[in-house]
Amino acid sequence: MLISKMYAWRGYSGNHQIGNDPNRITLTASDHGQVFGTLSLGLDSEIGLMADQVFADYVDTQRNSGKVCEIIKLAVDPAIKSKAVLASLFHVALIYARDLNGCTHIFIEVNPRHRRFYEAMLGFQTVCEARPNPRVQAPAVLLSAATAYGTEQVAKWGGMQDKAVGERSLFPWFFSQREEAGIINRLRQLG
Repeated sequence: MLISKMYAWRGYSGNHQIGNDPNRITLTASDHGQVFGTLSLGLDSEIGLMADQVFADYVDTQRNSGKVCEIIKLAVDPAIKSKAVLASLFHVALIYARDLNGCTHIFIEVNPRHRRFYEAMLGFQTVCEARPNPRVQAPAVLLSAATAYGTEQVAKWGGMQDKAVGERSLFPWFFSQREEAGIINRLRQLG
């Protein structure tokens, strides 16, 4: 419901239901049953990624040098103005991608007006300029980030939100390396 509400508010059309795809995991940020953030991680498989519909030529190039995945269906309630919520969702997505699925690169399709946010706040790089995206009836750019870059930033900034003077990215709001190790262990125990 949050995804549909936020995408409609932005003027994006299409079906924004999460669905039941075994190659996707949906993460939520919630408090006492109230969901205020969601993000899905799509893993590459024989059916490919959603980004293949518009950007297959660029996704295929990265597939040749590693395992890829994509972030889709990101929505955060605008009433929640918390860097920690967004950072937590992206950090757990990084853990699922890198540690549990061996991915080397994460893609995300975004509206061109949001590109700078993902570049500055999460270290994504533009892979392909804007193309029409029929799923949302709007233009999209393809961004990519190496999971190794995320690992470096967690080592440098993770858990440092109170001490990261001048750092503008979301990485200080990511979990510390110690917290990350605990999360990885708990997720592996869940199977």
